[in-house]
Amino acid sequence: MDDVLHDSKIFENLVHTDKITRGREFQSCAFKKCDFSNTAFPNTKFLDCTFDGCNLSMMKFDGSTLSNALFNNCKVLGVNFSDCSNFLFSAKFTHCILDYASFMGKKMMNTNFIESSMKDVTFDQANLSGAVFDRTDLSNAIFNKTNLTAANFVTAYNYIIDPENNVIKRASFSEQGLAGLLAKYAINIV
Repeated sequence: MDDVLHDSKIFENLVHTDKITRGREFQSCAFKKCDFSNTAFPNTKFLDCTFDGCNLSMMKFDGSTLSNALFNNCKVLGVNFSDCSNFLFSAKFTHCILDYASFMGKKMMNTNFIESSMKDVTFDQANLSGAVFDRTDLSNAIFNKTNLTAANFVTAYNYIIDPENNVIKRASFSEQGLAGLLAKYAINIV
């Protein structure tokens, strides 16, 4: 990882924890079963990269670019994606543990969150229009002034969303999920 530019490389079983690695560019790289926990990657570009089976807990992306990043079976606890550059920001998460992550203020239109744990995640003032939360646990997730236009929550669960404080026009919810839209009224639904 000492090189500044990495193109189409595969990094496997790499343990790179508690370090600072700045100003690198990873183009079309695959990270498999790597441990980057507690590592800072300031001003680094991850373009068309795949993270598979990695531990990225508490990873720091200060000023970094994540463009078309795929996270699969990753542990991504407490990562503040709000610190990523907004330019070209896009990611997809499948079978990930994203508990305590923050996406505050991020523009994440059409983002897919598939079969992931997103407990205590912050989506404050994010744009998640067209996002899909497929079989995703959203316990204690914070939706505040969030754009959820046409978002799909049909198979998501444990969410509480205030329709008066968020934009939910054309969003999809299951019958079982309606309780999460009415929670602030403290009513009994039978």
